[in-house]
Amino acid sequence: MESHELKIFKHVAELQSVSKAAEKLGYVQPNVSQRIKNLENELGVRLFMRNNRGVTLTEEGKKLLDYTNEILQLIDEAKTAINPNKWREPLKIGASQTISAVKIPSLLSAFLKESNNLDVKVRTSNNLMLEEMLFYGEVDGIFVNSSKNTSDCEIVYSYLEKIILISPIPNPILINSNQTLIVNSDKNCIYRKHLLEWSKESNFHSSNIIEFDSLESIIQAVHDGLGISIIPADIAKTRKGTEEIIFTELPKKIKIDFLIKKKKQHSPGLKKFIRFLRENNELK
Repeated sequence: MESHELKIFKHVAELQSVSKAAEKLGYVQPNVSQRIKNLENELGVRLFMRNNRGVTLTEEGKKLLDYTNEILQLIDEAKTAINPNKWREPLKIGASQTISAVKIPSLLSAFLKESNNLDVKVRTSNNLMLEEMLFYGEVDGIFVNSSKNTSDCEIVYSYLEKIILISPIPNPILINSNQTLIVNSDKNCIYRKHLLEWSKESNFHSSNIIEFDSLESIIQAVHDGLGISIIPADIAKTRKGTEEIIFTELPKKIKIDFLIKKKKQHSPGLKKFIRFLRENNELK
């Protein structure tokens, strides 16, 4: 079993497709298929189940993926330890677009002042995709509001986030209960859910909803008078100069957790980040 074969296996597992893995790696598909077959023959088990959409890991494949992530992590650690001038400690973090807009840069700015020999990457996506990234080892940890699959995960840090109702002038709370709701297109977006709950509690009668894919589009839509929305307070603070928007802080707060996968060994970069988060935990 060679590290190169394990990297190919990891790509196939992450992409759930031999052809997509071959394309990403720049190989011909038969080469990737043969490498997977070699691993299966060597181990004497099937690593993937084939289906019409691609491939999925077997139970044995899931076990091998855990070991693969640890082996590749140790290789990265060895490179950094032997030649820190060339290789920096990797740290990969996942978060939603909204969380990564202000909170993550703020945390990383303070963290990197203490630990500067790190190669940090931030991936943004919805909760479901973030959980998949964590499972497949594409990221070391994820910032999420809630997780459906917590049995294999551990919460190592949490913070409470204030939320702000943003509305165009004139303020719809005072004069109109028929405002259009401006929401993220992700049905599982926590800010979308809070806006829908708030509108129901406030006896808003409108069922008009406009969906946008980005935070900036949502804010611009409110700015242009299309409707109202809810965003994190940290983001609202950066937009305080916008005269066309009214900011109203709501009493509810959102709990955000930083999840990592339960395993025996974590990368030095992740350990440093966890230690930094715990030392600066707002919920202590």
